[in-house]
Amino acid sequence: MAKILLNMITQRSIEEGIAMEIGKPSKEYFEACSLVEMNEEDIKALGITPNTNVKVTSESGEVIVKAVVARQTCYRGLCHIRQGVWANQVVPPRTQSTGEPQYSGFPVYIEPAPFERIKSALECVQGAVGLWKEGNE
Repeated sequence: MAKILLNMITQRSIEEGIAMEIGKPSKEYFEACSLVEMNEEDIKALGITPNTNVKVTSESGEVIVKAVVARQTCYRGLCHIRQGVWANQVVPPRTQSTGEPQYSGFPVYIEPAPFERIKSALECVQGAVGLWKEGNE
């Protein structure tokens, strides 16, 4: 299977904002945020079709999300995950003395993961701190 190196940029979106008002455990938040927006050519380079699950890996962790064709400008070599639970699984903790994590401009590897399940927001958050137990949802 193919694996590509891209530059990650996390971002806010209208869909994410609306879904946050509904609630992070909601289906709407899951659908708005558990995805990575990519250039169509980068999706093809992975040998997958849009809406296929992929594994995004950074120096800080990994997360399974759905690869979609970017809904806004996204040049080859870039990818976007909306700020929030799934992005936070891979955002480096470095702050460059600003107090803010490095939300944009960090390398990630993306590879097909068509048979992997996307975790819920609760599972991601509790899992990140060792509190997730099957049946928590």
